[in-house]
Amino acid sequence: MFDFVHEKKRLVQIVLLLIILPFAFFGVDSYRHSGDTDAPATVNGTKITRQEFDSALRQQQDRMRQMLGANFDPAMFDKPDMKRAILDNLIAQRLLIDQARAAGLTVTDAQVAQVIAGIDAFKEGGKFDKARYVSALAEKGMTPVMFEARVKDELVGQQLREAYTQNGYAANTVADRVIAINEEQRIISVAQVALQSFIDQAKVDEAEIKNYYDQNQKDFQVPEQVRVEYVKFSSADLMDKADVKPEDAKKYYDEHQAEFSTPEQREASHILLTVAATAPQAEQDAVKARASELLKQVRQHPDQFAELARKNSQDPGSAAKGGDLGLFGRGMMVKPFDDAVFAMKPGEISDLVKSDFGYHIIKLTAIKAAHISPFDDVSAGILYKLRQQKAADSFAELADKFGNTVYEQSDTLQPAATLAGVKVAQSGWLTKGSVADDVWTAKMMQAVFSDDVIKNKRNTAAIEVAPNTLVAARMLEHRAASVSSLKDVQDVIKQKLLHQKALDMAVKQGKMLLGQLQQGGHPALDWSVAQTITHAQHGALDVAMVRQLFQADSTKLPQYIGAESPQGGYTLVRVDAVKGGEKPDDAKRARYAQQLRQMTGEEMFQAYLADARSRAKIVVKLPEAAAPAGQ
Repeated sequence: MFDFVHEKKRLVQIVLLLIILPFAFFGVDSYRHSGDTDAPATVNGTKITRQEFDSALRQQQDRMRQMLGANFDPAMFDKPDMKRAILDNLIAQRLLIDQARAAGLTVTDAQVAQVIAGIDAFKEGGKFDKARYVSALAEKGMTPVMFEARVKDELVGQQLREAYTQNGYAANTVADRVIAINEEQRIISVAQVALQSFIDQAKVDEAEIKNYYDQNQKDFQVPEQVRVEYVKFSSADLMDKADVKPEDAKKYYDEHQAEFSTPEQREASHILLTVAATAPQAEQDAVKARASELLKQVRQHPDQFAELARKNSQDPGSAAKGGDLGLFGRGMMVKPFDDAVFAMKPGEISDLVKSDFGYHIIKLTAIKAAHISPFDDVSAGILYKLRQQKAADSFAELADKFGNTVYEQSDTLQPAATLAGVKVAQSGWLTKGSVADDVWTAKMMQAVFSDDVIKNKRNTAAIEVAPNTLVAARMLEHRAASVSSLKDVQDVIKQKLLHQKALDMAVKQGKMLLGQLQQGGHPALDWSVAQTITHAQHGALDVAMVRQLFQADSTKLPQYIGAESPQGGYTLVRVDAVKGGEKPDDAKRARYAQQLRQMTGEEMFQAYLADARSRAKIVVKLPEAAAPAGQ
């Protein structure tokens, strides 16, 4: 914990960049107590709000859309099991934070500030920029207080997780056994029975196509669709009209100096001899005596401080670096250490400093004076922030008028577009039950498929799809839900049936050939050149096939394995030889042992979390994701 910031900073930044920057947080106090009467779940009486759930759902949709590209299907998020998985993740996060707090784990404001200052999204010219920080949060509808509460929650929960995941156990004998299993080699050859060889033999008649169509009507259902025109109005549309003068920026700068100042920082090295604060007095005295002797050596040879730190310091984070702790601000270190460092002069070596970690010998290397960024360096950020504030104020003034215009002139969107100074746009075909993007949210989609829009041909209400962003829509075309005609889908059905018949013939042929091989026969097959596989490296073979290969009896070779191929057809594999892996050296054993410790630590953590969940009072109200029995 002593060098939390210096040793964990990079890990924390990665976690925050992946989780925090998309603003898919869990456990924000300001949300928890928002009085949401539609909360999907409560954990020990604390609500997981609808807003938190919707935010997590949108974020997961964005991640899947980015991963799958054109193959992304929004309908997958309509399934109850997907919604339940997202809610379960929120519940687990809430439990983790609650358990961490109950265990007395804390994160200081200074640690939170250090992490936030390291996030690239909040930097300007490589340095943390307060104006950019505030504006970036405002774009996501957040305040610094909300964001910092989330960061603190994440870091507190991370401490508890790491207490388990970094303390797993793995004996060297276990590591050796895993290495032997994982690096065992099998020399194999592969032959394919391809389904393409049977396509010409496969035949499908009209009766089979009709029968498939009749028995699989759900596969050919076309959901209700609508195409709309819409108006999107946001505070961003008003940025160009926001008039902010340079003197306004200067006035803001003069009145908010704290936002543009960097407090004094100090650079120091230390040597730590550890002893617990609760250790017997005799033990503490013995460590103090050793520290006193070491202090005499340091003062006699101050130029050898780094070497003495490498040999004697028991702080694992800094000893290898000659005790170097880098730059840090006031309040980032434990109080006795902090008080001593900020009372020293550059080059000075302290007396013994006692903290909860033990005895420190400190050398102050340098002082970085407090700094206020010049106005010219921050004026652009201030102007942007003030324009954004003015745009938000203008948006607040116009939002009600925009909504009233949409409602009062419900047969057209043009007056509302004129009021907002934007154009009327048109959508593509929208499918009922899906969530297309940031405009066509679940609430917006519900509105465009309402009877008032489709049957009465009226505008939707002006709906907030994001902070300071309103959208209103009006139907252009409507397609009722239907089932595609047999004529429209018969070619698709035919190809599917031909493929299935060809696959069945290929699998049948493959199984027959496998039987002949296993009985000592020699059917004519086009075997590939020999290749070497391991559990980890197995080329194009799928995991199920590899599992079979390594379970095959290696005392009598060759052995033959066969299975249906994921790519279509049947795969035959001949095992010709087995080789043990090379004897592991210490470095390899250490790598495997570390991975095993992480795995066992993660299992310990998951068991701990499962136990916490079993004892927690969890109530799930999400209709599509009923809670398991007992919760």
